[in-house]
Amino acid sequence: MSDLVQKLTANLKHQLDVIYSGISLNRSTDQLADELIDWMNLDDVTQEPKPFTNHWDESDAVLITYGDSIERKNGYSVTEAPLKTLHSFVSGPLKAAFNAIHILPFYPYSSDDGFSVINYSVVNEALGDWHDIRRLSADFRLMSDLVINHCSSRSVWFDQFIKGESPGRDYFRTELPSTDLTKVVRPRTTPLLRETETAHGVQHVWCTFSPDQVDLDFTNPDVLIEFVKIVRLYLDQGVRIFRLDAVAFLWKETGTSCINLRQTHEIIRLLRTLVEHACHDAVIITETNIPNQENLTYFGNANEAHCIYNFSLPPLLVNTLVSGDSTHLKRWLMTMPPCQDGTAYFNFVASHDGIGLRPVEGLLSEKELNGLINTMMGFGGRVSMRTLDDGSTRPYEINIALFDALQGTHAGPDKWGVQRFIAAHVIMLALEGIPGIYIHSMLGTRNDYARFENTQHNRHINRHRWDLGELEAQLGDAQSTHAQVYNRLIAILAIRRQQRAFHPNATQFTLQLGPHIFGIWRQSIDRRQSIFCLNNVSDQTVELSLIDINLIDSVTWIDLLTGQAIPDHQATLSLPPYGSLWLSNA
Repeated sequence: MSDLVQKLTANLKHQLDVIYSGISLNRSTDQLADELIDWMNLDDVTQEPKPFTNHWDESDAVLITYGDSIERKNGYSVTEAPLKTLHSFVSGPLKAAFNAIHILPFYPYSSDDGFSVINYSVVNEALGDWHDIRRLSADFRLMSDLVINHCSSRSVWFDQFIKGESPGRDYFRTELPSTDLTKVVRPRTTPLLRETETAHGVQHVWCTFSPDQVDLDFTNPDVLIEFVKIVRLYLDQGVRIFRLDAVAFLWKETGTSCINLRQTHEIIRLLRTLVEHACHDAVIITETNIPNQENLTYFGNANEAHCIYNFSLPPLLVNTLVSGDSTHLKRWLMTMPPCQDGTAYFNFVASHDGIGLRPVEGLLSEKELNGLINTMMGFGGRVSMRTLDDGSTRPYEINIALFDALQGTHAGPDKWGVQRFIAAHVIMLALEGIPGIYIHSMLGTRNDYARFENTQHNRHINRHRWDLGELEAQLGDAQSTHAQVYNRLIAILAIRRQQRAFHPNATQFTLQLGPHIFGIWRQSIDRRQSIFCLNNVSDQTVELSLIDINLIDSVTWIDLLTGQAIPDHQATLSLPPYGSLWLSNA
């Protein structure tokens, strides 16, 4: 055994000792470490990962999509594997804007549009096959979900659990219904325990999210090994970015909140250790839809998640644009620590789920939160709830297409919808971190009421499936809002990826320019480029004195968004409603 493998083994053993402290195992942690190394094919690893290494730069942007968000149809029949259709579509103008693509769960599933996985090892045949996935990974950096907290109640593992057969019989978390579970943090309103008839009698299975999503029991190290095998498979198929879905709920201990526990953090560290040794530029992103300060803990000491979802950004940014006041957005941004090298924020405004509300706990008042919810409901949105420990319910997320969410202000719909929508992305794209854009934002997709009515699933309002022919017709019509949004965002992304000051780890400073102007200053790591990102977040024209941002007189300044030079550094500029400037030194 080489010195490097010995060091890796010792590191894994330490992590396993932390995870399984106080748990009686059927083999030693030394043996477990050896098994993990074998399954990850690390027996002959020759290079140690270099800590604090950024695996990203200003050219990185991630397109987020389902495998079937775009379908080629003849009437109601899909005539081509959707993953092939998707690959063809994203190989057009979008390829100049994005170098990475997140394909949301593409495995066989029983519910929740892929997040109730039946089989982690195959591609859903309704979408395509592994060849289609590999083709996408050849042209884009591929991001994939590791749905690690739970699996489908129709999986082979759960069938084995019901029958009392190995190995699945020991893979799931059960609890006595008499156990006091009132401290457990819930993201849903469904019962936590599911009564299930098994070969060994009635069992009560833990279900954090739904009765069809049965929670796995990671106190059994064989469950950890199963997921390490899955990680190795995904690496072999071209996946380089792993999104750990719902990972905050992974470890359960009765008498606790069963969220963000120490063992959960240590399992993420262990997965990072394995992934980095197997592929030095592979990245782990944690999806933890929780209050902001809790979310930040998933960076660990730059040894846990490479990136965390910046969950507070979507509700704060939407609230800013519908209220015309950037105060809360600026206040939050000033509390966000700069990321160490080797870590980065993953920024987004819209996702396949909804606008999470837990991440603004303590950031928006109850009155402001209710005002945001009421405005979104007025724009056609829905609200999903969660259960509190006293049995009451509370809003968990707003379900709405972002284009509809930004069609107006608290006063109602207005004529500034497209400008407001573009402004949201201009702001997000300027922030410290790696940007991710949901495909339906790129396409300016509206609320899908028909799909929602058909399924009565709130999240389906923002999970439209486009017919390729209809989409191409819309994008070919320069007057359509879809074409306006698509072309404008592609142009902005193309500009952004050329700016060193937009490196995810470049310096960021929040400017104080009053409530109606949101401004930040970005400076490249080599300090050669500065960009002042200035945005009117209101529906009124706002005057901006350049004296207030302290431009250096000896330098020529250019608005990157228009290409126009700013000859007078003491001028007062008029920013139209939702207008933006990216002022860069030439």
